[in-house]
Amino acid sequence: MRPDQTPEHPAHFSEPAGTTSDAPGTTPDRPGADLGWLLDDLVSRTDHVRQAVLLTADGLPLSCSDGMRRRDIEHLAAVCSGFHSLARSAGERFDAGEVRQTMVMLDDAYLFITPAGNGSRLAVLSEVQTDVGQLAHEMALLVRRVGRHMAATVRSTADAAGP
Repeated sequence: MRPDQTPEHPAHFSEPAGTTSDAPGTTPDRPGADLGWLLDDLVSRTDHVRQAVLLTADGLPLSCSDGMRRRDIEHLAAVCSGFHSLARSAGERFDAGEVRQTMVMLDDAYLFITPAGNGSRLAVLSEVQTDVGQLAHEMALLVRRVGRHMAATVRSTADAAGP
């Protein structure tokens, strides 16, 4: 069990979408919910990686690595969606092509976002000590191996508006 995980906070999120609990994990009723173990594997075998989240292009979390609180999952997914959208807009505006990866360098962490199948993104938060090239490589391998399973269904305007 990781230091930030407790018995009352199990490995994966199992609440319905839209709840506000801090229980860690994945949302099983969405595509990709069974991929938490792959994200756990990425985190455990890549030095200095803190967390990994699979998200939709519009910022909804699909799956996450072990030990994350719901509010952190949702916040990270929203932030990563925004960063990736800004990068995509720059690529379009300046005729620079598709976004392969977005990297944000913070004082104490790196944030990587990469496309992970049609309509989804893979986000990884790491310590600054991480081997950037190795992590980017591991993310690309994961996406190549299971990209079709990571694809998210794009929400329609009616879905986004809610009931």
